Amino acid sequence: MMKKRLLDLVLTVVGALVWVPVVLLVGLAIAITSGRPVLYRSVRRISRDEERRIVKFRTMIKNADKIANRDTVPVEKQQRFLNIAPDSPLYTPVGRKVERFALTELPQFLHILRGHMSIVGNRPLPENVMACLREEYPHADDRFLTPAGLTGPAQLVGRDALTDDERLTLEGAYCRAALTGYTFRLDLAILFATIFGVLGITKGLDYNGVIELIERHTRRARVTADAFEPAPALTRTEFGDAVPDGYADVDSNIA
Repeated sequence: MMKKRLLDLVLTVVGALVWVPVVLLVGLAIAITSGRPVLYRSVRRISRDEERRIVKFRTMIKNADKIANRDTVPVEKQQRFLNIAPDSPLYTPVGRKVERFALTELPQFLHILRGHMSIVGNRPLPENVMACLREEYPHADDRFLTPAGLTGPAQLVGRDALTDDERLTLEGAYCRAALTGYTFRLDLAILFATIFGVLGITKGLDYNGVIELIERHTRRARVTADAFEPAPALTRTEFGDAVPDGYADVDSNIA
C-alpha cells in the first residue's frame, strides 16, 4: 500500500494551503458561537485490529454523545450504522453548516500525516456501532482491510440513501479494489467526486454508479456488487494495515 501512502502525503502537504486556513476559520467560528471544546474526540476503530482517539470538529451540542449513541438509540429498520438526521436539534447552527459542506473531518488530516488514516477509505466507527453491525454482519470488520479515511465510496451516495447491506458492500468493494488492483486514479476519482458533489458541481452517484466507478479505476481485478464476503487470514504490511494472505503488494460527532 506504499503507493496509497505516497498519494496521501502529497495531497495532504500540497492541500495544506487550503485545509489549514479552513480548519482555523471553522474552529474560530465554533469557538465564538458555541464555546469550547472546538474539537470532538472519541475512540474509533480505524483498522481490523486498531482503535485510536480520533478528532473532528464538534458540530453538536456538548455531551451529545451521551444523548444519542448506538447504546441509547434503538435499531430501526435494520439501520445499524448510527446516522443522525441533518435536522436533528443536537446540531448547533454552525455545526449544521459544517456538516453540510463536509468540513467536519478536516482536522483528521493530522491523523493522515501520522500514518493512522488515509484520505480515501471507509469511515472510522465507534466500537459500539461495530458491535451492533457484527450482530447482523459477522464480516463487518472487513470494511477495515484498508485504512480508514476522510471520505469513501459510501459518501458518494450519502449514508442516509444506503441500506446497511449496500453500504458494507460498497465499502468491501473499495477494499478489494485497493488491495488487488490499486491505482492513484481510484482514490483521486472518489476524492474529486466527493468535492464536486459537496460544491454542487455534479450530482451524487447511486449505488451502481459507485460500483462502476470503482471498477473503472481499478487496474487488475474487476470488482462486482456481489454479497460482501469474509476476507482470508490477515498479515501486516509496511504501512501498518491488514492485508489478506495471498494478495500481492498491492467512516457526525456520533457515527
